[in-house]
Amino acid sequence: MQGDAATIAALFAVDPVGLGGVALRSTACENRDQWLALLKSLLPPQTPLRRVPLNISDTALLGGLDLGATLQAGKPIALKGLLSQADGGVLVLAMAERMSLSSAARFGSVLDTGLVALQRDGLDASAKASLGLVALDEGASDDEQMPAGLADRLAFRLLMGAQDEDEEGPEWTAQEVLNARQRLSQVTIDDEAVQALCAAALALGIDSLRASVFAVRVARAAAALAGSNTVEEEHTGVAARLVLAPRATRLPPAAPPENEARDTPAEAEAPPENSDPENNSEPPPEPPSEPDTPDAEKKDESNADGDQEDTQDEDPGLPENLAELVLEAAQAAIPSGLLASLKIGQLQRAKTPTSGSAGALQKNALRGRPVGARKGEPRAGQRINVLETLRAAAPWQKLRQRQQALSDGQKQRIVVRKEDFHITRFRQSGQTTTVFVVDASGSSALNRLAEAKGAVELLLADCYVRRDSVAVLAFRGQTAELILPPTRSLARAKRSLAGLPGGGGTPLAHAIDASMLLADQLRKKGETPIVVLLTDGKGNIARDGRPGRAQAATDALAAATEMRLRGFSTLLVDTSPQAQEAAKNLAKAMGAQYLALPYAGANSLNQAVRAVAGRS
Repeated sequence: MQGDAATIAALFAVDPVGLGGVALRSTACENRDQWLALLKSLLPPQTPLRRVPLNISDTALLGGLDLGATLQAGKPIALKGLLSQADGGVLVLAMAERMSLSSAARFGSVLDTGLVALQRDGLDASAKASLGLVALDEGASDDEQMPAGLADRLAFRLLMGAQDEDEEGPEWTAQEVLNARQRLSQVTIDDEAVQALCAAALALGIDSLRASVFAVRVARAAAALAGSNTVEEEHTGVAARLVLAPRATRLPPAAPPENEARDTPAEAEAPPENSDPENNSEPPPEPPSEPDTPDAEKKDESNADGDQEDTQDEDPGLPENLAELVLEAAQAAIPSGLLASLKIGQLQRAKTPTSGSAGALQKNALRGRPVGARKGEPRAGQRINVLETLRAAAPWQKLRQRQQALSDGQKQRIVVRKEDFHITRFRQSGQTTTVFVVDASGSSALNRLAEAKGAVELLLADCYVRRDSVAVLAFRGQTAELILPPTRSLARAKRSLAGLPGGGGTPLAHAIDASMLLADQLRKKGETPIVVLLTDGKGNIARDGRPGRAQAATDALAAATEMRLRGFSTLLVDTSPQAQEAAKNLAKAMGAQYLALPYAGANSLNQAVRAVAGRS
């Protein structure tokens, strides 16, 4: 592997702790595996390289109390976490785009301080954890990104695809990287190069000061890798290309032409103060005669040389030229389309972690109704089940007491070991919100809108008994309207439903889109949404608002397919006088349970909703 990817691997291997890490955005592909293998080959053999799973517990990551060893030793024994085990090495974090903000804060604190503070389970200690991080971002869209606070602490941002071709560029060996690591402390960088990198970061709209710090460190690492003890122009160009360009949020302002910068309009157009605009034929004054003596010529030459030296000392052109070169290097490396996407805000959206579960009953490790016990250690606030733990240890007491007496001559009443631990499992009922999507169009009003309202009232009453929240969406004309936000008030729900008018077109696709949006908002709040769609399945308004049954049916099926892919629990109640094939096809595309209103009484409707909710 060559090109910028190999350069980033070599530079990061030179100074993994000082550079923070690499944000590697790529799907699981061969190119990514080759890059990770290259990084591993460039690191020193004794450098720890460990993988971190996404759902690692705090005890495994930070450390905690080793309960089994503590019981055996009779004093608190600390368990070393993965961060402290990787001191001086590199961690590979999988699926960083799904990381929670709290986990990102833990990694960010370790990258900033190089320490792991352990204050839990009666322990108060700190362990050294100076390490680098490779965050694997597998996000499929711009909305799926790792937390910005963590990405800001990583020097490099590498975008890699499965079809990328290797670029031409230098290759390095592990010995060259090792020599660069030993030379890094001797590399110096002058103030002009630092100012040039900072000016380039400012011109590219980079607000974080960490970017300039990382650029300076990358320039020093590039110099060390090249075998130089001084940062040169090419090294600052590498830093600008690999560190500043991926962080750019704007293009630098265009510099004015040289002619305009030298001659202002006032100087170019203003006539001399004592000149006559009508008679301007007076010749200019003759220059003073030059001295003829050789001594005078030498004196003038010496003065000219002295003036030239003074001009060079005072002229700040050298730093300005260096800053321009650094800025050009960064601007040339800005990915195409990056700035356009920044303008519409696609890359500036903060990732919203999805919470909740698509089920009415959610498993919870800390609270809820006890539902038995399982084997495991009481970590992260989980409760030990004393009865099950003693029950598991009871059959081995005679053998363990005999072994204990032979080893240290002491006999304990009960010997409990790590493999005996059991923790209590809990199950907590989650909040369920039933979203009723009612067809109030002209065809429905003509046929069975009143009966549909009656069916919804029966379902509302049952939701009130279960203490579930309800919401009502009505669609008619060209739009879908939320006439009742999620509430537990049965009287308010009945009033909003009773005042629902009928008439107009059937924007079925709009209704499904609106119900998906509301259900997605409820799911992010940790609630369980259930969508109950009451319609005859005959839409006549397309997504663009134009009438037409063919396009409306196509749009409705597309929206129904999207709802099925999102995994929402749905129920379709056919409100037509006779069961319609269109409603059945819509329910099939939506993955919904189908129920025809002519054959659905209050009991069957209630059972259908309970079955969809998982409470049958």
